[in-house]
Amino acid sequence: MSGLSGMSLGLIMFAVLLLMLALRVHIGIGMFIVGVAGFVAMNDFSWMPVLSALKNVAYARFSNYDLAVIPLFMLMGQFATHGGLSRALFKCVNSFVGHFRGGVAMAAVGACAAFGAICGSSLATAATMGQVALPELRRYRYAGSLATGALAAGGTLGIMIPPSVPLVIYAVLTQESIGKLFMAAVIPGIIAMLGYMIVIRIVVAIKPEAGPAGERVPLPEALRTLAGVLPILLVFLVVIVGIYDGWANPTEAASIGAAACGLLAVVSGGMRIDGIVRSITGTAQATAMIFLVLLGADMLNAGLAITQMPAELASWVKDSGLPPLSVMFAILLIYIFLGCVMDSLAMILLTIPIFYPIVMGLDFWGMTVADKSVWFGILALMVVEIGLVHPPVGMNIYIINRLAKDVPVMETFKGVLPFLASDLLRILLLVFFPIISLYLVRTFGA
Repeated sequence: MSGLSGMSLGLIMFAVLLLMLALRVHIGIGMFIVGVAGFVAMNDFSWMPVLSALKNVAYARFSNYDLAVIPLFMLMGQFATHGGLSRALFKCVNSFVGHFRGGVAMAAVGACAAFGAICGSSLATAATMGQVALPELRRYRYAGSLATGALAAGGTLGIMIPPSVPLVIYAVLTQESIGKLFMAAVIPGIIAMLGYMIVIRIVVAIKPEAGPAGERVPLPEALRTLAGVLPILLVFLVVIVGIYDGWANPTEAASIGAAACGLLAVVSGGMRIDGIVRSITGTAQATAMIFLVLLGADMLNAGLAITQMPAELASWVKDSGLPPLSVMFAILLIYIFLGCVMDSLAMILLTIPIFYPIVMGLDFWGMTVADKSVWFGILALMVVEIGLVHPPVGMNIYIINRLAKDVPVMETFKGVLPFLASDLLRILLLVFFPIISLYLVRTFGA
């Protein structure tokens, strides 16, 4: 294309995409349109190359066997949601910590982490645990800001604790091992949960009336609730260990997990025919949305590949002499900015093809390419989840606020700020101490 460099066209494509998002165009459709336009522009406005590419792009993407894990993990979450497993998880955690000041809020966060281990969706985790925990938080007269802020932040554990749909997408885009990424996310996810609990303790220490103590549950009863959720923990271990240890591929492990969650939901008495129908319908809707975004991202990436923008940008950064950590923090700041206007899945699909080559071309702490790939995947996941509780989008905030209609949305935003501080501190730890992400991978790796 005469008169306009590939880099310039790539930047224009991004600008147009952001404008379309501001005009409320669906992210999948927006990426598809911009990708097609860039493809046509780079081929001297000829439509034949893009039409030829379109013959294969949908089949090439959707025939990827690894993507089958997405609807299966979504089905796991749906079974857990409609089968009443979330209530059992909350009751179990609450029986052990609910009698502490701020304990019911900490129980909600712990239950979010446990639910995230069988769900893989932040929005589903926030919505489900909000329905379960909010009545209890109201009963003990928790401050609206603390109650809704804790649930909104706790909902982000849905994608931080594996299985995680964004991590699956990252693995597909970068040809990374799903098992390694899941294993690497375990410790950062646990740190996130503990960080949120510490925040709650600090808030109630400063303002005791914000989080009154709940009732103490006798130890025998608490142990009975624990026995009731052990099968759920077993499902998590089977899925994660099965994938990483190699005796089941991700799709097979996800199938086992989905079947086990469905069986647990039926046995527990919460799942009926209408619940099964709602689970399947919800899975189909969520999967269709994700696959539409994937198709749009593929078209956008094809357009960007022709412009050579990602390769040129990676080469420029590598030759610029900028300190690697400066580049990394710039990338993380971009993620935080994008989180203001974009959902987590879209951010992963949009940015990884650009940022991944840049990160792989730089030296961080002398890490190998394989370690950098896993480390950056966890970092990206952790920063992306901030967008779920970051104004002005903050989808988790609006989901929780819709359930807690008596709490003004600004109160929820105020309540989530201490949890955002915890998120930023955790990201710094992961940047400067990669071993946090890599420890389990190195320990149990072949």
